Amino acid sequence: MSAPVPAVILGGTGYVAGELLRLVLAHPRLALAAIASDSQPGEPVAKAFPHLAPACGTLEYASIAEASAIVAREKKSAVLAAAPHGVSHALIDGLLKAAESAGASPSVVDISADYRFADLAAYERIYAHPHGAPARAREFTCAVPEHLDRSPTPHVAHPGCFVTASLLAVVPLLKLGLVDGPVFVSAVTGSTGAGRSPIAGTHHPQRHSDLYAYGALTHRHGAEIAALARAAAGRDAEVAFVPHSGPFARGIHATVQARLAKPMDSAAAIGALRSYYAGRPFVQVLDEPPRVKDVVASNYARLSAAAAGGTIVVMSVLDNLVKGAAGGAVQWMNRLLGFDETDGLTSPAPGWT
Repeated sequence: MSAPVPAVILGGTGYVAGELLRLVLAHPRLALAAIASDSQPGEPVAKAFPHLAPACGTLEYASIAEASAIVAREKKSAVLAAAPHGVSHALIDGLLKAAESAGASPSVVDISADYRFADLAAYERIYAHPHGAPARAREFTCAVPEHLDRSPTPHVAHPGCFVTASLLAVVPLLKLGLVDGPVFVSAVTGSTGAGRSPIAGTHHPQRHSDLYAYGALTHRHGAEIAALARAAAGRDAEVAFVPHSGPFARGIHATVQARLAKPMDSAAAIGALRSYYAGRPFVQVLDEPPRVKDVVASNYARLSAAAAGGTIVVMSVLDNLVKGAAGGAVQWMNRLLGFDETDGLTSPAPGWT
């Protein structure tokens, strides 16, 4: 086996960065070179992530400038970016410019929304600000790993948690021609999906023992689901997306409903999904409805389906911080570097969380 590839994590204090750190520290073919945070350079990483103290020891945060110097110095490196949208595009562009000037060739996977849209006008319309590095956008492809065997570009944008859970259900329905008309997505996320900074919607007394919708039919992820489903399936579909806040910390449960193009029973629907995802190690298709607890803290997603009376329903569950963010990003990085896509990602869910 060749020497491990140096890995740099950008945007290093949020929940997703913590999961990236956990995965990289245990990865058999990546070696952590730096975790960078411009807000906390020189601070102990274990202060932000005490649960990772046994693995990260005395590791300190690097500055973005220090991380950029590492990437420029290394002929090949892995950059996993967990900075917020609106920040990531310029941050990555600057790092890549420094690397290119030094003759280095890093591989980048961005977890923000900044490189998800091929249509930058759509990005600017949905996120309400101009793109910070429009010339760089053509170097990124956005897709769920299970829907694209190889990236045609040197870098990848990860679709994100709500979008990944939804696409895993929506894309087979469209690609296989199983449905006609609009697709309705109702998805519930845990509180970690809102990030680390406390807000009213994620404050425990507000969220505990409650369930509520927000951004119904207007949330930006609806447009992302429609655009990426079109790219993956080669078909346009109207997507009606309603996100919900759930009373748990981690996980997403998405229910996707549509009208069948032709009659089908539940067994045939499950069989179609199972055939579509054959050979995809991180997508498991069950006969019974999937449960969030069975995938939390893992890179596995579980699906099931039901069909009756001209309607099909696909249920999809995954961990929003792993398969929907850090794990999906590492899965893509494995591919970009020519590793087995399962490297460092096969730990099962702990259960009873």
